[in-house]
Amino acid sequence: MPDDLNIAGVRDNFKNSLASAKSFNELDDVRVKYIGKKGELTLLLRSLGKLPPEQRKAAGQELNLLRDQIEQELNTAAIKIKASENEQLELNQQIDVTLPARNDFNGAFHPVMQTMHELVNIMQGLGYSVALGSEIEQDFYNFECLNIPKWHPARDMQDTFYFDNGELLRTHTSPVQVHAMLEYGAPLRVICPGKVYRRDNDTTHSPMFNQMEGLLIDRDVSFSVLKGTVSEMVNAFFGRELKYRFRASYFPFTEPSMELDIECVECSGHNKNCRVCHGTGWLEVAGMGMVHPEVIKAGKIDPEIYNGFAFGIGLDRMAMLKYGINDLRLLFDGDISFLQSGF
Repeated sequence: MPDDLNIAGVRDNFKNSLASAKSFNELDDVRVKYIGKKGELTLLLRSLGKLPPEQRKAAGQELNLLRDQIEQELNTAAIKIKASENEQLELNQQIDVTLPARNDFNGAFHPVMQTMHELVNIMQGLGYSVALGSEIEQDFYNFECLNIPKWHPARDMQDTFYFDNGELLRTHTSPVQVHAMLEYGAPLRVICPGKVYRRDNDTTHSPMFNQMEGLLIDRDVSFSVLKGTVSEMVNAFFGRELKYRFRASYFPFTEPSMELDIECVECSGHNKNCRVCHGTGWLEVAGMGMVHPEVIKAGKIDPEIYNGFAFGIGLDRMAMLKYGINDLRLLFDGDISFLQSGF
């Protein structure tokens, strides 16, 4: 091997330079110095043409081996430097998990969940228990047990999400009432909060919304008990006495049926330009009625001995009224401020 190539010297110099490189920048300098465009090894490779033909092959093989060795050692050194930097970073950024939190943010309930908790607490104070059910229901419990057979026009009022197997997403929490009657019999007092689903989506409706229904089954239940129960619940929720009016309505699972209007919680009927009641002075908040005897029969209870009432109220609407939320879509947009500030 010609002495003027000085391959051994380049190898030794590289090892010394590599040993002193402690950072990626220094390592890159070593790379440029030896295998860059004007690096020492690169220049040696370019000088092969000046050697006698019989020496070129052996010199070329040795220089290529040296280049492979340099690249391998550079890569190995890079891995070690990265590991060292990561270790140092972990040491510098250690977290003492025993320290107190940096802020006192504990989070809060979403306004709909807060509304549900408040109404559940009110009704539990009146002696009601909570009954929960599956959001996937059978047609039999969602409709037929509630006096809504397949031919009934009331099905057109509830555009339903069906599955291929005939099951559906419940359109109300009323099926929970049927299951409760079948499981517990009479007398019975339950409230049924939960999510319900209908094929409805615009600025004032959502395909998923929250509802709470109440059911009381006992002997000699009168409509006045229903009116008093619902009035007490709404008064307690809004924290003051409100004016009411009851309007005749129709629901296939109650007879007679009524809807409850309350005075506008924003203007009490004194502002014709009110954004909440639009100047009417009234707000519709609940539907109710005496449970239809066919529904009581579906719950395996004798309607000749027991009767009762049921009511339903929209949790989303109640939350909007109490907390001044003017757009239904805000409740479903994942606004983190709802969970930070609380209501």
